[in-house]
Amino acid sequence: MADNNDRESSTLGRVSWALYDWANSPFTTLIITFVFATYFAQGIVGDKVQGQALWGYTAAISGAVIAIFSPIFGSIADAGGPRKPWLAVFTLVCVVGSFMLWYAKPDPEFIVWAMVFVIIANIAFEFGIVFNNAMLPDIVAEERVGRWSGWAWGIGYFGGLLALVLALVGFVQTDTPLLGLGKEEAANIRVVGPIVAIWFVLFVWPMFAFTPDRRRNRLSTGEKLRNGLAALADTLRKVGHYRNIALFLVARMLYADGLATVFAMGGVYAAGAFNMEFADVIKFGILLNVTAGLGAVCFAWIDDWIGSKPTIIISLIGLMGTALVAILTHDVFWFWIAGAALGIFVGPAQAASRTMLARMAPTELSTEFFGLFALTGKATAFLGPLLVAYFTSAYDSQRVGLSVILVFFGIGLLLLLPVKEQKSSAVD
Repeated sequence: MADNNDRESSTLGRVSWALYDWANSPFTTLIITFVFATYFAQGIVGDKVQGQALWGYTAAISGAVIAIFSPIFGSIADAGGPRKPWLAVFTLVCVVGSFMLWYAKPDPEFIVWAMVFVIIANIAFEFGIVFNNAMLPDIVAEERVGRWSGWAWGIGYFGGLLALVLALVGFVQTDTPLLGLGKEEAANIRVVGPIVAIWFVLFVWPMFAFTPDRRRNRLSTGEKLRNGLAALADTLRKVGHYRNIALFLVARMLYADGLATVFAMGGVYAAGAFNMEFADVIKFGILLNVTAGLGAVCFAWIDDWIGSKPTIIISLIGLMGTALVAILTHDVFWFWIAGAALGIFVGPAQAASRTMLARMAPTELSTEFFGLFALTGKATAFLGPLLVAYFTSAYDSQRVGLSVILVFFGIGLLLLLPVKEQKSSAVD
């Protein structure tokens, strides 16, 4: 285990760490959930049902790779010391993958191109989050991790919000898109790829410049790899002794799959079920990011006040209720209302989960457990999109397809109830 950096993290260091969420959030909002996802289904594929199915396969493939390798990378980073070099590599890959989506023109011959680079970028995006999450216990005191985790999520949602506004006003809902772009071959839509890439580069640098990292050690790459894999194997062998954490990770695996499915399919569902235009989908995304950001920031204090577990329970109940309304209604007005309300609970469910693990995980195993955290967040991530695609095709109904998220939220909630929110030991 590498020693922690002996420099106490300043406010600047913590804010810079939180800005990572601001830097990477447009990838989720512009590419995965709203703009490019809708463009892929309607512009490239040209069929709502087939487009939703192919987008589901894209999410499933990237989710499988992430599930396999996230805990390995987390363990290797923990054995090797600093997290920033890994963050730099995965940030660069995500940036390049996002930029390459500019070349995905509105023609079925670009289906494979789009899927490949979305998969590459999404894998790198999620691997980067593993290392960013693992930095939190090193830079924030335990009694304040809830608010900093929540604030970071809130900052991220507002970053995604600003990116959506930029896409709407500057490129989609205008007769003269910025940068001299026209609307031929959907250039004003495809530009979201380069926007995400440039945004990431512009706003990620403070984290690299000002947030403290663990000290380097003198291990060779081979030694780091062997030590990391050995540590991972040891963690997996011992995880049965950390029954409290194991139960939490399984519960989180299921409700995170529901959230991942919402993110992967939300924009495609809104556009298809309610015949929304690109501009309307972006406006819907803006609304969700406003409410999600407010929810993450406000619940940050609630997390520190009542604890992470009650915060997650409240969020899951809220997600189930609002999602049910969004699926059942045929009135676009009530869909907007339900979507806005759902957004309030998305941020707290994510941020409080990160906080809960930071509070529960043994300090010496924090990075490894955050690798397992990423694993459980993605281990079944392929299942939700695949089930949505299957039921959408089987019943020729996007509503029936999306209803599977209620099952993931419900089972995750039931498994969470007996979990104890406390620092875990090998005898819990």
